[in-house]
Amino acid sequence: MDLLEIRGRLDQIDTQIEKLFEERMRLCSEVAEYKIATGKAVYDAEREKQKIESVQAMAESEFNKQAVAELFLQMMTLSRRYQYQTIAGRVGGPDLGFHKVEKLETAGKRVVFQGLEGAYGHAAALQFFGKDADIHHVRRFEDMMVEIQEGKADFAVLPIENSSAGAVTDNYDLLLKYDNVIVAETFLPVHHYLLGTPDAELSDVKRVFAHPQALMQSSDFLNQHDWQQLSMENNAVAAQKVRDEKDPSQAAVAGEVAGEIYGLKKLAGPINNCPDNTTRFLILAKDRVYQAGAEKISLCFELPHRSGTLYSMLGNFIFNDVNMRMIESRPIPEESWQYRFFVDIEGNLEDAGVQNALYGIMREAKNVKILGNY
Repeated sequence: MDLLEIRGRLDQIDTQIEKLFEERMRLCSEVAEYKIATGKAVYDAEREKQKIESVQAMAESEFNKQAVAELFLQMMTLSRRYQYQTIAGRVGGPDLGFHKVEKLETAGKRVVFQGLEGAYGHAAALQFFGKDADIHHVRRFEDMMVEIQEGKADFAVLPIENSSAGAVTDNYDLLLKYDNVIVAETFLPVHHYLLGTPDAELSDVKRVFAHPQALMQSSDFLNQHDWQQLSMENNAVAAQKVRDEKDPSQAAVAGEVAGEIYGLKKLAGPINNCPDNTTRFLILAKDRVYQAGAEKISLCFELPHRSGTLYSMLGNFIFNDVNMRMIESRPIPEESWQYRFFVDIEGNLEDAGVQNALYGIMREAKNVKILGNY
């Protein structure tokens, strides 16, 4: 056969495959009806394992054995997606425990951030809530989460990601540990300045204090000088130290707000390696609410340590036309070499596609937690 004849024969086979696939999906619909009536789980791992072994036994070569396993695994995954969609349409989607509000009420609320006045968390709080907000600070990020849980604060401002340094990984763990939810986010442009005492000049500087991340993000500028670079727990703490010790040989790397609050002089800046440096802050609250126009959902889940499980899980988003914006993995401390996945998707909890995707994930993944819709 020439190429055209081969392609013609392939087209005929593909037509047969498509018709058989349609018939298979009709039978899957009947399976869904049966499972609705009996309450039987959609996912039957043992049944799928037996099916894969059965079709592999029919394959004529090692390549085909692997290929047919992948093909049937995908078909069974599609079958589950279809069954989830059918069941959700009949009995409704999962109850996620959230309720919708038209607008997030922030007036007169108490807001908490980590660090001291002048920290970037403080600047993010001012940016989102305004200068008239009741804003206070705590020493640790975990202290913020506790204040929300105990009702001592209504909102917390938590950094989660930086455009140049990446994820603030430890803060992902706090999202899981506490039942606070994400209700909004704000993006703060981060411009680092070298700040000194009012009488200092650049030539006076011998020691520079800052958070390790700020030192790293300003390394191009700092490494041009023979200065001692010293880490502090927070940039605002560094700025406060420079103010209190009144030593012109000491400088801090911090933001404009810190410079204004502590009365420091800009000796240089912005000194960021990346001029578009931005930090994403999450706004957290205790009440499980989402705004009517919310368009992003954050969730986390755990998966069995098996080949293809993540691919299969993310297929819930693909099948329901839900766009994934971010995925981050974190080790599970109590289970060696096991990971928890944090995912951001586009959508609202009222969207049918989102509900179908979450329905599938909540039935196949472990310890699923919806972190917020905002």
